[in-house]
Amino acid sequence: MADLQDEINATAEAGELDRSPAPPDPLAEPLPEPGPGHDPEAAEAADPLDRAQAVLAAHPVADGYSGLPGTLRDLPWYDFETGDSGLESDLPRLRSGRVGAQLWSVHVPERLGADQVVRTTLEQIDLVKHVVGTHPEWLRLARDASEATDARNCGRIATLIGPARGTALGDSLGALRGLRDLGLCAVTLCGTSWAGADGLTAFGEEVVREMNRLGVLADLSGASEATVRRVLAISKAPVIFTRSGARALHDHPDNLSDALLAEVGALKGLCMVPLADGRTGPSLREAADHLDHVRRVAGPECVGISGMYDTPEAHPEGLPDPAGYPRLIAELLERGWPESDVALLTWGNFQRALRGADFTARATRERRTASTARIERLDG
Repeated sequence: MADLQDEINATAEAGELDRSPAPPDPLAEPLPEPGPGHDPEAAEAADPLDRAQAVLAAHPVADGYSGLPGTLRDLPWYDFETGDSGLESDLPRLRSGRVGAQLWSVHVPERLGADQVVRTTLEQIDLVKHVVGTHPEWLRLARDASEATDARNCGRIATLIGPARGTALGDSLGALRGLRDLGLCAVTLCGTSWAGADGLTAFGEEVVREMNRLGVLADLSGASEATVRRVLAISKAPVIFTRSGARALHDHPDNLSDALLAEVGALKGLCMVPLADGRTGPSLREAADHLDHVRRVAGPECVGISGMYDTPEAHPEGLPDPAGYPRLIAELLERGWPESDVALLTWGNFQRALRGADFTARATRERRTASTARIERLDG
């Protein structure tokens, strides 16, 4: 991946915006300014929750997995703007939790047939656009790092579409391109004939290359180890795991072994730890243990957070909804995390993955045109 990125002058890219301070949140209490006699050591010893709020004001949470599209689709009525007991994530709680960006999953049930998966995924994307369009003062659609940063700087929550199931492509690279045109940012590479227990087929490898050309992130949560290792070998863009913790701490099939975490870290991928009882444990401290472990094994630049709110998953005690993010960050600060590492966890690492996908896409499009490969020709 580095060989492609080195060819691009990144000084004018969205990363420059990332280093500018975020605008004040009009709904948040203002933080006191340091006065005469301000003592940095005393500030370091301040209440961890106050410190967490201060960090999140500048580096909000980029949430790697929200199930809102599926939940909203199934509700006959909801109040997204003023709060709704039928939702785990509504706009007030997202604001209270200092959320700055979210991946809105357009996963659909695995039981659906192939034609239904494609149709339902399109309907989910349409719903996301409708919800964002209905709340333009709160939300803004984003396709890449630059648009996510612009949304944050305008006081909006950046809404990114994805991941979608690999089956939503209908075994067609043309469908992949069409979904990207609609704003899709990530695809989960599992559960298809071309990405399974034995790894990627020839067509599966072509899917990854085309995703690189389009700037679509490969989500490897739930993928077989053979698929993960093959994607890591051929992808020129960073990969993400939208809902994977540490298998050394909790033996869930989507969690990663230390060997894989080390490999993901070496290749600058991103493991986004889920706040889900069945994946990381029933308490806030156990969720923080996973964040600690991934940071230690993969590195501070390779760990992120996925709330997994508005999904069937139960959540750790103390983190029932996105408003609990400051409590989680306070726990990490109490454990000795430097604020720079917290800033990477909440915002910087996800932005780096988005920028990496964008840089790779620009470089790849100079080398290859849209692929005309068909599954029956490569895998038939």
